[in-house]
Amino acid sequence: MLVDVNLIFKIAGIGILISILNMVLKQAGKDEQAQMLTLAGVVVVLLMVVQLLSKLFMDVRGVFGF
Repeated sequence: MLVDVNLIFKIAGIGILISILNMVLKQAGKDEQAQMLTLAGVVVVLLMVVQLLSKLFMDVRGVFGF
């Protein structure tokens, strides 16, 4: 099974977008909003990774017949 390249690009795109918006907000003096934006980005990426891990565990379960 090959790693879904689209998922990697989505995660990278989210990271780049969040970092740019974070810099813009910090330059505008809105440090709290920048921190909340970063936290929201981390949560979105973690949800994507959790879904991928869930699929992995289901595939492993299917291979071993549990």
